[in-house]
This record gives sequence, structure tokens and C-alpha cells, in this order.
Amino acid sequence: MTINYSHLIHIRDHSELVLYELIPDVVWIFDLDKHGWWWGNSAALAFWGLDKLEQLINKDLSGDTQGAKDRTAQTFELAAQNGLTIDPWTTYPNGKPKTLYMRHRAVLVGPDKHRAIIAYVNEEVNLGDTPENLLLVEAMRYTSVLVTSFTFEGEPIVENPAATEAYKHLSRTDFADNHSFFSSRFLDPDEGKQVLETAIEQQGGQWTCKVMTSAGIRKHTLDLRITRHPLTGDFLLLMSEYDVSPLHEALDQARQAQEQLRQLAHYDAVTGIPSLHYLLAKETELVETAKKNQSLLAVLYLDLDGFKQVNDNFGHEAGNQVLTNIANRLSAIAQGKGQVVRIGGDEFVVWLDSINQRQEICRIAEEMVAKVQQPITINGARETVVVSVSIGIAYYPEHGDSFEALIHTADNAMYQVKHQGKCAAREASPFM
Repeated sequence: MTINYSHLIHIRDHSELVLYELIPDVVWIFDLDKHGWWWGNSAALAFWGLDKLEQLINKDLSGDTQGAKDRTAQTFELAAQNGLTIDPWTTYPNGKPKTLYMRHRAVLVGPDKHRAIIAYVNEEVNLGDTPENLLLVEAMRYTSVLVTSFTFEGEPIVENPAATEAYKHLSRTDFADNHSFFSSRFLDPDEGKQVLETAIEQQGGQWTCKVMTSAGIRKHTLDLRITRHPLTGDFLLLMSEYDVSPLHEALDQARQAQEQLRQLAHYDAVTGIPSLHYLLAKETELVETAKKNQSLLAVLYLDLDGFKQVNDNFGHEAGNQVLTNIANRLSAIAQGKGQVVRIGGDEFVVWLDSINQRQEICRIAEEMVAKVQQPITINGARETVVVSVSIGIAYYPEHGDSFEALIHTADNAMYQVKHQGKCAAREASPFM
């Protein structure tokens, strides 16, 4: 993306800077595109202990860290947007650290319109005399943690380079109605407004929210504390932001993996319907509901007739197609009345818990027998096969007080159907 800097002043050559020699304060211009000084007044040369401007321009900065270069670029962008920045910088004239409050303006310099910043230094701060304070300033400058101080109205006072970079796409003045720069950082500005109000009311706190950064939507943990302006004494909010997106993405992936494992454990890989594990997981709920409501709970055990021949004659892929087709047919009949599960091979179990008449249970079982017998096309509709089903029916609590007992009883009833000619449904006797 090309950024338009046409609104910036263009200084073509050093002759345009003669009046700056009359200023007693330090003034220098730093060229970002060549990463070196472009010009400095006499006060700047004295500050660096130099005699000639050429010495400043030719000063070797090859040892500067990428962090220092990034911060300079961030300062330029902020000054280009706001017109002026004021913040502490640490410089090293004669190898000794000096921390200064600098005012920066963004300009373009030279015939090629290089990006540059004019630094105005009119107040030296004695932070450099206290190593601990200097270290704190440096730490905030180069940390990847986003640090910003705000007024209670949500207006920014100062931010470190990481925060400037993260929110460089936001205007400092153009906000939606009833919102501030603080709340405009949030994906949901209303949420940001609420966080600001709560942080002031509770004297700080911690939240994890979605924010809109220059890198896109991220999840940040926000740590807010009440502080005071070192010069005016006004109360401020100091906010540190930690990007926890990778952690939440990892947690989401773990949850997805757990869900996939649950699917593998509770759903049949061939037909897609629930498996025996799913049935057993529902056992307590179904039995307790039937006991509490004194309602009918039926378990049907189904075994296909003639399925082995499908596998022998057409292969296992065709067999899987038949199983899936039958599972869909049975599920359509049971929908709203119960659930079909595949327990393995060519065997299915159906529980029905929404019907209170045995006659209706038997009718549904007969409907399943009739539906299964309908022809099934396989192998891309090139072949047609027909299978049938034998069904045994057991009832809670007459035939047992657990699914294991009910399935066993229904299985025995199904085998009686097999012995008597197959392709039918039969209720278990009270004494089975």
C-alpha cells in the first residue's frame, strides 16, 4: 500500500534552513530512507561534539538495531499523522546516554523526497543520571507489549512504539459517535466503551477482548491500572496489552481436536449415525427420564438379512453404501421419536422414547421392515440389491432396567425372528 505524504513540507536543500541557525536549541533532521543525519544546526553539532556538518552527515550508524530503526519509522508515521510528537528519546553523544524530550515533525527532504523527521530538543531530562529510570524507559520503548496511557475520556497521552505500530491505521480524531480513541481500538467499540467505564469505576482490572489492529483482528488481554501524569498530576489509565491470539487459537484447536475425538468415539465412521458409545452415554438420561415420567422406553435390535451376500458379490465398498442407505432410511422413520445407532457389522439398535403405546412401537418396527426391503442402488446406480431386516423389541422396565439388559432381551427376540423365517419384527415375551 502506497502512503500519500503530499501534505508534508518538502525541504529541497540546506539553504532553506538558514534561519534554524538562529535557534539556540538543538535542531537536527534525520533521513529515514538512508538512515542517517541530513542536517543539524550549530547547537546540534555541539551536542554531538562535532565541528562540521559533514561529520554529522557522515556519522556511522551501521550499528543501530532494527528496533531503533523501527521506532524512528513509527515516530515519522505518527508525526505525519498528528503533525507533532513529543516523547523521551535516549541518545548517546560521546558514548554516554542522555534522555531528552524531543519534539518531532515529519517532512520530506532532498530532490528524492526522502522521509525525514525534524527533531527539536529544548529540554534535557536527567533520566540518564538514574540508570534504573533509563532502563525502564528503554524497556517500554523496545518491549513487544503494547503500552498506552489514556485520559479518563479515552484520549491517548503517550504510547510506546509497539502500540503506535499496532494502531497506526486509526485516526486520532475521527471516531464514531459517543466513542473515543480507546474504544475505537476494539472490534466492538461499545465493548471498549464499557471496559473504559468499568476500569475507571473499579480502579483498574483485566479483560480479554477482540481488537482491530493494523495486522487484523487479534485477541488481547488488557491490563489497566490507575496512574498519574508525572507533570500535571492528573489521573490517567495505563493500559498494557498482551497479544494472546496464539494461545486462544491453540485452545480452539484443542477443543476442535476433542470434538473430533468425540465424533470418532460416538459416531459411526461408515454411516455417520451415532455408535454404541453414544447409546451408552445416553443410557442414564433415558432411563432416568422414563423412570421419572413413568413413560414407555423401547429398544429395537435390528440385524440385516442377506447382507453378507452383498459383500461377497459386490465388495465391501458396496456393502458400506447399503449400510449408509439403510441407516438413512431408519433414521428418517425414527426422527422425532427416538434415535438409530449402528453397533457394528450389519446390526443396528433403535431406541424410541417419545411414544406411549406399544401398538405404535410395533407399527414403527413394521414400517422399518418394509422400508429396508426396498431396492438399493449401488456402484453408481449400475447395480441394485435387496436386503431385509429382522427386529426384536424390548421394553423398559419390563425387560430390564439397563440398556445392556434391554439390548440382550431384544437380541434374543430378534433371533427368534431369524429362526422363524426372517424379515419381521417381534416383541420379547415377558419372561425372556
